[in-house]
Amino acid sequence: MGDLLLVRHGETEWSVSGQHTSWTDLPLTRHGEEQAASLAPLLAGRTFALALTSPLARALRTAELAGLSGAVPDPDLHEWDYGAYEGVTTVEIHRTRPDWFLWDDGVPPGPDGHPGESPEEVGRRADRVLARVAPALGDGDVVLVAHGHFLRALTARYLGLPASHGRLFQLATGTVGRLSTEHERPVVAEWNSPGTSVPVH
Repeated sequence: MGDLLLVRHGETEWSVSGQHTSWTDLPLTRHGEEQAASLAPLLAGRTFALALTSPLARALRTAELAGLSGAVPDPDLHEWDYGAYEGVTTVEIHRTRPDWFLWDDGVPPGPDGHPGESPEEVGRRADRVLARVAPALGDGDVVLVAHGHFLRALTARYLGLPASHGRLFQLATGTVGRLSTEHERPVVAEWNSPGTSVPVH
C-alpha cells in the first residue's frame, strides 16, 4: 500500500490577505513560486503511480514547479466553492455573522454557477477522489496537488472522519502532507512539511 501525498499550492495574493479563494483563478506570487519549486527535492525521491492536480492555475503551476510534469487535472480537486464568500475574509464575514465557522456552517449561494458548498458536499467530492486513487495506491505512492480546505476535508475522509473534521488539520501554502497506514489502518504520517529553499529563475 502506497502513501498518499497532499501538496497545497504555493502562496497567492489572496492566501496572504486571507480572502476565500475558490474559482478565482489567481496566479502564484513570486514567493508562491519559490515555495512550489522548493518541493521538488522533497518529491524527487519518489515514483508516483498516479499524480493528480486541481485544474486551477495556482495548482497546475505548483505541480509544474514541483517537478510533477505528468500530473493529470481532476475537477474534483477544485477548492471548496465559497459561494457568496468568494474574495471575502473571515474577519469581514464576522462583522455580520460573528459566530460563522466554515466547517460548521458552509456558505451562502454566490453568483450563477457558484451555489456554494456545505462540508458534506465537499466531503463527497473528496470521497470520489479517494475512490479514484485507491487502485493506484495498491501500486505505489499517489500525489494530489490542490487547495487547503479541500485537502483538509479529504484528510478527514481518509481517516474515516466527517469532512467537517478537516478543521483539525491546518495546512500551510507550499507544504506537503503524507497519509499512510499503520497496522493496515489510516494515519497521518507527516504534515505541513516545507520544501528546501530553491530560487526560481
